Amino acid sequence: MSDTNKDNKSNMPKFKFNSYWIYGAIFIVIIAFQFFSSGDLASKSISKNEFDKILSENDIKEIIVVNKDVAQIFLTTDALKKAKHKKFTSSAFYRPGSPVYEYNFGDQRNFEESVNKAKEENKSLIVDIRNKEKTSFFDMIIGFLPFIILIAIWLFFMKRMSGGAGGAGGGGQIFSIGKSKAKLFDKDTKVKTSFKDVAGLEGAKEEVQEIVDFLKNPEKYTSLGGKIPKGALLVGPPGTGKTLLAKAVAGEAGVPFFSLSGSDFVEMFVGVGASRVRDLFKQAAQKSPSIIFIDEIDAIGRARGKNSMTGGNDERENTLNQLLTEMDGFGTDTNVIVIAATNRADVLDSALMRAGRFDRQIYVDLPNINERKEIFEVHIKPLKLADDVNVEFLAQQTPGFSGADIANMCNESALIAARTGKKAIHHQDFLDAVDRIVGGLEKKNKVITPKEKQVIAFHEAGHATVSWMLEHAAPLVKVTIVPRGQSLGAAWYLPAERMIVQTEQMLDEMCATMGGRAAEKIIFDKISTGALSDLEKVTKQARAMVTVYGLNDEVGNVTYYDSSGNDSFVKPYSEETGKKIDKEISKIIEAQYQRAIDLLNDNKEKLTVLAELLLEKEVIFKDDLQKIFGKRPFEEEETIEAETKVVEETSNEENILKE
Repeated sequence: MSDTNKDNKSNMPKFKFNSYWIYGAIFIVIIAFQFFSSGDLASKSISKNEFDKILSENDIKEIIVVNKDVAQIFLTTDALKKAKHKKFTSSAFYRPGSPVYEYNFGDQRNFEESVNKAKEENKSLIVDIRNKEKTSFFDMIIGFLPFIILIAIWLFFMKRMSGGAGGAGGGGQIFSIGKSKAKLFDKDTKVKTSFKDVAGLEGAKEEVQEIVDFLKNPEKYTSLGGKIPKGALLVGPPGTGKTLLAKAVAGEAGVPFFSLSGSDFVEMFVGVGASRVRDLFKQAAQKSPSIIFIDEIDAIGRARGKNSMTGGNDERENTLNQLLTEMDGFGTDTNVIVIAATNRADVLDSALMRAGRFDRQIYVDLPNINERKEIFEVHIKPLKLADDVNVEFLAQQTPGFSGADIANMCNESALIAARTGKKAIHHQDFLDAVDRIVGGLEKKNKVITPKEKQVIAFHEAGHATVSWMLEHAAPLVKVTIVPRGQSLGAAWYLPAERMIVQTEQMLDEMCATMGGRAAEKIIFDKISTGALSDLEKVTKQARAMVTVYGLNDEVGNVTYYDSSGNDSFVKPYSEETGKKIDKEISKIIEAQYQRAIDLLNDNKEKLTVLAELLLEKEVIFKDDLQKIFGKRPFEEEETIEAETKVVEETSNEENILKE
């Protein structure tokens, strides 16, 4: 074939099969059948006078009464030759032997009496009358119409649930509801994400890289008798990069990669979830070695039997049972690796977590300061940055941020810079983005009375003063009385990264937290509801010291913490012990409150200077505190290897003191 013919053939429109063609063809066949099977379509309806005239002229050969209300009139051979009848019989639709006329007579008894009367008057009339019951095709259709509508609705929903709503090839998808919905990524649909695009997560990357290496070089491990791990479970807080890590595995592995969510197995029909699990593993086995990635596996992997409202035939449990069997049961010696991700590992079934199904549990934690710096480097690549942007400082300012939070912060900084008409993103835009994300939108039109503003200023100055004087309290970075969200002020600290926390460190933090209320008491001799969040924080810390960590004298080295996560409505201690716990919690909090009052009384003048400066500037920084207080009394040199933490000290606006 010549190239020209090939080009012409390739340019020809390609027709794809459509299920609606079948419905259209059926409709046309029905119409044609009804049209051509009924000879009475060409019959002419006549009136009573016309019928009486034809009858009196002896032109009628036979009358067939259909369904007791319509007379089909057949003419004699001589009558068919008459001109007045010939104009009807010459029609293209008329067929010989068919009735020429139709007469709707109404009552059959009256009709037969009139015909018999005409016979008596004219003895030459020979008219044969026969009765006939006839049901049209359309009458049958109408009778079955309710069933036809129900079937059509069922087919429609089946098609919608199977993913085809009448598109090309939709007819073949009607019964594919039990098929897997996994997306296949192979050499034809290569994923561009690689491990280079995943910043931080060094430990997690090392674990999954070994799985990828096993798929690429299995002899390296099998030569020593090793076996491929059957599954790896990625566990961690939301936004830490579990799904991104799976994308990198898909891009690096070079083997078929099936990706789907745990909710894709959930369906309203019984048995569909288990069917989809079977189909998924069947497809993966046919393309082995391959990888299956199930995101948010807790949708189907929750522990069985913990919900008393569901029985043993619960559809989700059936799906989980099938998944357990496919992962490690009879006949599962296929090179299929299952990677799953969840941030709710505590609710997963123990049978799913055991070795042989998920051999490895990879914890993807929140990034530390170095990992945050790497993540920033990835997300600032497409941004137009000014020369004053300090990535290392930004990493210090964002403790507790996940990878998703950092990505959102970078995007928010670009939006802030664009809103102010800048040509590049400056360092201050990133800091404003942190304020926006953590504290909320700045409320410029917030109505705050001068007295309330003064209370807020002394409250925040109290936090800053106490934290500056304590050895183990986190050093302050900045203090603001600009209202954001539901907070009327906030203090920002640089807490050190600690793997363990000692009693003195927790007590110093509690004392700094109570500094706000202590300042109100000293300056105004009154306390306000502005310390709501402070009280909530120190109460949780004190309760943890007593009931979790055993850092107290009254209760002792006892913990009531249950790491298994089994909630119980019964307290694990007696009423007497409960009284001791409450007494010890109150004792710890009051001791730190009094300690904060003593510190502020010793530095009352500096506290007042700081509060007045805060009223003037609304935002003050570490340098301002150094000018007022000097260096921290217990430190020769301030370390900056710590991380930033936002602590919002004021209560929400509804609880502020009104005078």
